[in-house]
Amino acid sequence: MQPSEIYSGLTTIFRNIFDDESIVLRPTMTVNDIADWDSLNHINIIVAAETKFGVKFKTAEIESLQTIETLAGLIESKLHQKSK
Repeated sequence: MQPSEIYSGLTTIFRNIFDDESIVLRPTMTVNDIADWDSLNHINIIVAAETKFGVKFKTAEIESLQTIETLAGLIESKLHQKSK
């Protein structure tokens, strides 16, 4: 899966969770860039990403996520590991 496909999938997830079709994800975006991005919505994002991409995150990985780029990179890495 290409990075652009991962960002597209994540964009869909964020738009659904925050009910905001205007969201356009950027690699440097953080929790501070979306007003309603709280701890509950963070978990909703993680669960939705795991479901959409068929991956499973470890607790330490979830805690280390700081940016959209980090999340997308982690998904890409896990997908690459699965394809081996």
